[in-house]
Amino acid sequence: MIAAFSVAPSGTGRSDGSVHDAVAAAVKVVRESGLPNKTSSMFTEIEGEWDEVFDVIKRATEAVAPFGSRISLVIKADIRPGYEGELEGKLVRLENAVHDLEN
Repeated sequence: MIAAFSVAPSGTGRSDGSVHDAVAAAVKVVRESGLPNKTSSMFTEIEGEWDEVFDVIKRATEAVAPFGSRISLVIKADIRPGYEGELEGKLVRLENAVHDLEN
């Protein structure tokens, strides 16, 4: 499975509204998990088995808790049993399809 998630605190008390310190704490949990992952400006993607992926998401969410009075968590999952390496594989297939359309 691949899960894309975004976690951020609210009620931080910061005048600039920045949540980068909290997000960094969550990303650190993800990177230390050892599971394949990518972080972009909006989401972190993680790949693995159901239980291990959701355990990491839970721990990443808990890492954000000290930074605010509430937490927002958004999760989107692609559940495809029997497939691994799809974090990269899906992108390779997409790029190949785009290339085919351009030629």
